Amino acid sequence: VQLQASGGGLVQAGGSLRLSCAASGSTFSRHHTAWFRQPPGKEREFVAAITWSGEITYYGDSAKGRFTISRGNAKDTVYLQMNSLKPEDTGVYSCAARTTWAIRPAMMNGYNYDYWGQGTKVTVSS
Repeated sequence: VQLQASGGGLVQAGGSLRLSCAASGSTFSRHHTAWFRQPPGKEREFVAAITWSGEITYYGDSAKGRFTISRGNAKDTVYLQMNSLKPEDTGVYSCAARTTWAIRPAMMNGYNYDYWGQGTKVTVSS
C-alpha cells in the first residue's frame, strides 16, 4: 500500500482546508487509516482515525469539534476536513494505515501503523 497526502497550503485563521490521502494497492480499502501531524519543532501527534468501513472514528483532543475524517465511497481515499483552523494547527500532516483496528490508545500511536505517506504542509496564519 502506498499513500499520498495532499491538500495542504496556507490559510488564515478561521479558514478551512480539506486534506486527501489517496492510496494505491488493492487492499487499502480494508485498511484502517489515520492522520497525524507534526508541528514545527514538536513531536508527531495523533489527529484522527477511521475504520476501513468508515463506521468508527477517533479524534485527538485538538481535532474534536473542528475536524472530520471520512472515506470516499470507493474506500480508496480518506479525507480530513479541517474547519475553524488555528495557528497551532500548523504542521506537516501525514496519513498512515494499518490492517487491524485497536483500542483508542493503540490507534493514537504512530508506531502501530504499517504504512505511511509523505506529508502535506499546512500553515495557518494569524
